[in-house]
Amino acid sequence: MNRRTMLATALGSTLAGLLPNAVRAQGNWPDRPVRLIVPFPPAGGTDVIARELASRLGAVTGWNLVADNRPGAGGNIGLDAVAKAPADGYTIGMGQTANLAINPALYPRMPFDPLRDFALVSTVASQPNVLVVAKTSPFRTIAEIVKAAKAKPGGLTVANAGSGTVGHLAGELFALRAGIEMVAVPYRGAGPVLTDLLSGRVDLFFANPLAVRGALESGDLRAVAVTSAKRMRTLPEVPTIAEAGYEGFEAINWTGLVAPARTPAAIVARLNEAVRKALLHEEMIARLGAEGSEPMGSTPEEFRTFLTAEYAKWGKVVRDAKVQSD
Repeated sequence: MNRRTMLATALGSTLAGLLPNAVRAQGNWPDRPVRLIVPFPPAGGTDVIARELASRLGAVTGWNLVADNRPGAGGNIGLDAVAKAPADGYTIGMGQTANLAINPALYPRMPFDPLRDFALVSTVASQPNVLVVAKTSPFRTIAEIVKAAKAKPGGLTVANAGSGTVGHLAGELFALRAGIEMVAVPYRGAGPVLTDLLSGRVDLFFANPLAVRGALESGDLRAVAVTSAKRMRTLPEVPTIAEAGYEGFEAINWTGLVAPARTPAAIVARLNEAVRKALLHEEMIARLGAEGSEPMGSTPEEFRTFLTAEYAKWGKVVRDAKVQSD
């Protein structure tokens, strides 16, 4: 037996000994708690969805998922922790539109590459914005808003709950599509926006549905349009911006489960199967619907196709509208 043959035989024996252990380790996964990093503060929209999903996954599979909030830098800090975690299936993260599709164009430096540094498990849920005005506002339709904006460029103010949020960029995308100029007014959260909107200090607000539900129900605010491709189940009487003549218009805040790149495909597949099963459960659908969200399960391949398109779309909006981070 020559030296090359001896080396090949030894290598084959080594791999044969290691392979069963690797397969067995994946087969036993998870044999301890899985950390679910949420890159935003507790009680926010992403946190609520992450905890609901963790609870439902636990009920469906018996797995123990522990939420770990790591807020900061528009979600970048938390997702960077996911990207740099061991690729063993015991650290996963809840990504969303801002940190996976918007921030790469908004921030001059990113600690991770959304398209390279993650194994994409599944999209989870989608939520549109609602374009709202005060009950005293003269605007009832998109056409009326566009007419007023064209009559006085820069005369309308559109509030947002933070620069670089989906609500902010939904307004920028609308202005680009309509060929109008409006003044974006950033706030730190929806609460201060509502105060100024109701008092007439700002004209428009692309809002998270949950943030304005009470004011819509009381009649203090009026919904003009929603930013999803289809009407919301909870606001069926409110038209989409696409219906108002802007075909293909869509601006949604979506969430998606990610893991570190090089996480074993078998573990990603098990996670994907469990997530999609959880999202079909009636209780999960009801909980998402209560906050204006829809389940959005996908295969890992569908998630990658979707993310690639969103990455390009929001990057173009940031550049065309010359949006800058705070």
